[in-house]
Amino acid sequence: HPPQTITGNFANVIHGMNANHLTDQIIQRSKRMILDTLGVGLLGTSTEVYHKVTQYSKLYSSDISSTIWGHLDFRLPPLYAAFVNGVAAHSMDFDDTWHPATHPSGAVLPAVIALSEAFPHKKKISGLDLLLAFNVGIEVQGRLLHFSSEARNIPKRY
Repeated sequence: HPPQTITGNFANVIHGMNANHLTDQIIQRSKRMILDTLGVGLLGTSTEVYHKVTQYSKLYSSDISSTIWGHLDFRLPPLYAAFVNGVAAHSMDFDDTWHPATHPSGAVLPAVIALSEAFPHKKKISGLDLLLAFNVGIEVQGRLLHFSSEARNIPKRY
């Protein structure tokens, strides 16, 4: 057995995450993070930068589409829906944060929601699946930040 690499260990931990890892406390905190991100995201739909990225993204179309927050009649391919909704969530800089400096939910939630909407109706994911995907995304981001010397130095630069 060759020794485990950092990347291999990282991949194994992430791949091994399942709904059993979602304790009641994690579920409650995740719901609060999601609700907060949706709230700041909807507020962010009124910003100039949100309107600019929405206009830019109208150039792209696809048979598979996801919702743009604040516009029920306008849908985009999942990649662009995640981008536009992520901009909305972060545009006013009220989204959640932790140290080292990052805004976890504004990056993860728009992608998870856009991808979940892109699943065929016969393969729709459950709320628990969405919570797991959200937490896997948060875990990936946190672990990558933990490995980053640049992220640890951000407070010293300001």
